[in-house]
Amino acid sequence: MSKIRSQNTHIEILVFRALRKRKIYIQKHYKKAIGNPDIALPRKRKAIFIDGDFWHGWKYISISRIRRNAYWGPKIAGNIRRDRRNRLRLKKDGWEVLRVWEHDIEKNFDKSLTKIISFLR
Repeated sequence: MSKIRSQNTHIEILVFRALRKRKIYIQKHYKKAIGNPDIALPRKRKAIFIDGDFWHGWKYISISRIRRNAYWGPKIAGNIRRDRRNRLRLKKDGWEVLRVWEHDIEKNFDKSLTKIISFLR
């Protein structure tokens, strides 16, 4: 468990490098915004979260073995609630929020990157 990163994951680094290569400069893990978005443009009030599939509950409802587990079920459910609460608070504060899933980036990197770039512009 100690090897699992919460910041600068492999997927995040790929996205950061691709954005930098296209001369799009961002704030990484912006601590002044609620929820510490992975990518932020504070002046434009835009935030992007790159969510890991397991930790942020993608297909959580359909994976019953996780839900039944005494530790992971409540942990993942709590993460889902926290993410929803953070997104709502950011939107209430005037931020635009985009959520990108890890599996989408892995499956089709170019399409996900295009989505991120068009959101940031």
